[in-house]
Amino acid sequence: MYKIRFRYSKTGKARYISHLDLMSTMRRAFLRAEIGLNYSGGFNPHPYMSVALPLPVGCGSVCELLDVGLTDDTIPDIGSVELPDGIIIEKAYKPERRFNEIAWIKINGILHYDNTVDNDIIDKLTNCFTGDNIVISKRTKRGQKDINIAPFVKKIKFSANKGESTVTMTAMISASNPTLNTGDLLSVISKSFKPVYSDMKRIDIYDLNMLLFN
Repeated sequence: MYKIRFRYSKTGKARYISHLDLMSTMRRAFLRAEIGLNYSGGFNPHPYMSVALPLPVGCGSVCELLDVGLTDDTIPDIGSVELPDGIIIEKAYKPERRFNEIAWIKINGILHYDNTVDNDIIDKLTNCFTGDNIVISKRTKRGQKDINIAPFVKKIKFSANKGESTVTMTAMISASNPTLNTGDLLSVISKSFKPVYSDMKRIDIYDLNMLLFN
């Protein structure tokens, strides 16, 4: 089996495609493009496809990675892969690193509020992530569990323009052990000043040394 890595973006309405539906969408698109997928054996064969970090429904991304097992080592023509609006394959290449080397995720977000925001709101949101004890209830394989995420938020910053009703957020959060997501950040934010709507997006992923991962 030959492994090829695809880097793609998932934005717009495509943000609401679930992980399982995304895998099915990718499989059908590759088959239509006559890309030779490598299948497992047994009574229920399935193509070898693995996403680096499954994306939460509703969160966009411009840095998603998908490894696919192919029948030969030829890099496919990504221009022949037809996908729904919002999913765009940017490049295909032979991977040199393993997904378990991913350590950090960069997030950008826009928090929408009913009323005009001010510096007081920025201070409140910043204070939510100040200190050594930021506890949330997070679903794990063993059920709900209280986790202190303070060590796993490398940095977070909020800003707003005067007279507007939105707050911009940038954050660097853990990608493994535990894997944090935008919902975890929102659960902390909502304790202080819950937005009526949020638009979150993954911007990039990094290794343990803060080097860009690809």
